[in-house]
Amino acid sequence: MPAKPSPARRPGRPARPDSAAVRDQLLDIATDLFATQGVAATRLAHIAERAGFTSAMLHYYFKSRDQLLDAVVLERVVPVIGYVWSPVPQTARRLDGSADTARIVITEIVSRIVRCGTDRPWLPALWMHEVVNEGGQLRERVLRHLPAQRLQVFAGLIADSQRAGAITPGVEPRLVFLSILGLTLLPLATSSLWRRIWQNDPRVQAIDHDAIAAHAIAMLTGGLFSPPAPAPDAPGTPAAPAQRTRRAKPAATTEPPATGR
Repeated sequence: MPAKPSPARRPGRPARPDSAAVRDQLLDIATDLFATQGVAATRLAHIAERAGFTSAMLHYYFKSRDQLLDAVVLERVVPVIGYVWSPVPQTARRLDGSADTARIVITEIVSRIVRCGTDRPWLPALWMHEVVNEGGQLRERVLRHLPAQRLQVFAGLIADSQRAGAITPGVEPRLVFLSILGLTLLPLATSSLWRRIWQNDPRVQAIDHDAIAAHAIAMLTGGLFSPPAPAPDAPGTPAAPAQRTRRAKPAATTEPPATGR
């Protein structure tokens, strides 16, 4: 006996899309808009319109603007922070404090920041506009999640290498992590600017995330670490004759250009 055909689906409300997928989509859209036009300039209606939803449907997933901002920080920004700083342990006892360890840790942190900024194009602009800038809408939310203990251990690693003579005396260990952020996120956030400045230089246009990471690592390790001491002269090698030095003439004072009135 032939099987009875299954009854046709009765007309009615369409099947609800997967809630988790929709929520992720809304978070992605919100994060992109926050990065491109700023948090203050982005209303919930803008996010709903970009997603093709009504504002009421957006409120189904995020009851308020504050809840949405919390979700963007917790689910988009905080995982990046954790990934970037995970090479630094929470206790200094797990580090030997050598210059080689400092180089390895710095290189890994730089590589992770650039990788995250490349995979998430919203990250550099969002960080510079909404976290670094005074009055950034996400600053206080993000500061709560900075790994203070790991940052202290990292500063201690730099200080240990400095005391051992491997890092130049003028370096402030507690500011090195800010130098890392400046050498990585700033070039990524301003890519369109410096590419425009050197728009006719094909070498500049060819700069990619690997080149940015290599540049940051070279600047940090070349600027932080003291050059090796010169090798001593071999026995029996005559010393080079001392050269007489002339007293340098004082440089002419350079005045700022007149502003005019």
